[in-house]
Amino acid sequence: MGGRAYDARMAEAPAEGATITPPSRMGGLAIAAAIVAFGFVGSRLLGIVRSIVIADQFGTSADYEAYVVAFRLPDLIFQVLAGATLGSAFIPVFARIYRRESVDEAWALASKVIVLVTAATAVLCVVAFILAPWLVPLTAPGIENEGKAVFLTRVMLLSPLLFAVSGMLTGILNARQQFLLPALAPMLYNLAIIFGALVLAERWGINGLAIGVVAGAALHLAVQVPGVVRERMKFRPTFDWADARVREVGRLMGPRVIGLAAAQLNFVITIYFASKLGSTYVGGLSYAWTLATLPLALFGMALSTAAFPRLADNVADGDLETVRVTIARVFRAIMFLTIPASLGLAILAEPVTAMLLQRGEFTAFDTEVTAGALMFYSLGIIPQAGIEIHSRAFYAVGDTRTPVIFAVLAMFVNLVIAAMVWDVWEADGLALAVSTAAWIEWVLLYIFYVRRLDAAPLAGLAAISRFAFCGATMALFLALAFAAFDPEGVVDQGAIAICGALAGAAVYAGMARWLKVNELEEATQQLRRGWRRGDVETDPERQDATAISESEQGTLNI
Repeated sequence: MGGRAYDARMAEAPAEGATITPPSRMGGLAIAAAIVAFGFVGSRLLGIVRSIVIADQFGTSADYEAYVVAFRLPDLIFQVLAGATLGSAFIPVFARIYRRESVDEAWALASKVIVLVTAATAVLCVVAFILAPWLVPLTAPGIENEGKAVFLTRVMLLSPLLFAVSGMLTGILNARQQFLLPALAPMLYNLAIIFGALVLAERWGINGLAIGVVAGAALHLAVQVPGVVRERMKFRPTFDWADARVREVGRLMGPRVIGLAAAQLNFVITIYFASKLGSTYVGGLSYAWTLATLPLALFGMALSTAAFPRLADNVADGDLETVRVTIARVFRAIMFLTIPASLGLAILAEPVTAMLLQRGEFTAFDTEVTAGALMFYSLGIIPQAGIEIHSRAFYAVGDTRTPVIFAVLAMFVNLVIAAMVWDVWEADGLALAVSTAAWIEWVLLYIFYVRRLDAAPLAGLAAISRFAFCGATMALFLALAFAAFDPEGVVDQGAIAICGALAGAAVYAGMARWLKVNELEEATQQLRRGWRRGDVETDPERQDATAISESEQGTLNI
């Protein structure tokens, strides 16, 4: 959420007699990863297009600041309910019941959880609607257009209600190994917002974006309904709080609620301090985060999400050795791809920002602010990607508390650093605070992962050191190669961005080949093998569950 390689990593090789995931199962994982990656990439690329369109229309104006601030409350409501329930609570329980007990009982559980999550979301949306005039200034004390932010918040509070149901359908379809419709759903969501920016905003201004968000949430739900109909879901709505399986989901959900709330509060912390600097900084940080998370979605989230069902399946079979092997291989693949993307984006932050966003209402000063934040956000993508796979290791073994503890700790680190640097380093400092907190969270998570699963870290760290060396060489080359250029306009910046990306990729690949790093080649071979075989699991007894594709990073992501 992968590359599948054993290159002299004997410390992580399975013991004699251990159960190894057969090639067909790994081929199925490759296809699942490809479909999930398609969804992530399509959604994120449309997210970039969305940002380009919005930047052209609104730049970093006070209206866009109001839109960014208005997103936070609906997103928080969605994340702590539907996101928490699906990410680590509902899906494993549903999959276990479906595979080992009764199909009817599995559908009954799904029906109960849908009703309860939707009802709880509705209650919170109503409360937030009433309290919006007090909550908005609390989260963004320096906002220029408070009244507009309150209005937009109230409009967009319809979206988490729709996403609560849609998220459940995504989880059910992924648990049944149906990935295509869940992959299309976020794309339709982004297309609706683009329509809002291009068409509705001409008449209703920033309100058109809010309408696009609600329409996108409705499409996100509608496109998945045929999928659950084909799966013959038996929906029997009931408020059964006393059901033992519902209580089990609730117990698993508790720690995850805290963890996702902490993750969302990181956004609130950033907006809180950025609003004191002005609308340009709120908007710039928002655009920068959208650009920075593209490699995170493509590599960290996609490969980790696709790997999660296999991990849960291996744990259910008591095969921890295969769990360790799978995590090590996916981790190496993620790092092999994420390290050059992160470093390259950091070096090329300004030309990339100018090429994509600097037009219309988005000025050269907006580019400067956004590029600075993008550079520091990019340095935090590596640990964010590591968190994606190692947190799922804990979820697979039923430990939802450990990742939550470190997520909460990271939130406080972010808060402390942001409070210290916001008025000195401005947007750069706020982005640095987020990235520093991510590094601390990942290092601690990795240390405890090694202890919890008795993993052998040396071979994996040796591989990562080679990737880092290749990435550092690439970054040095880019810094030296483009230091002499003095671009005079967006066209020059675009040329630097494109040439830099191509040259950087060539240098990284060349260094990897010289050091005999085989992750990319072997991952490509495995993916091709999986497509030739077409061996996605179809046996109902071997269906796996996976984490919801977009929820854990914010389906409502601005």
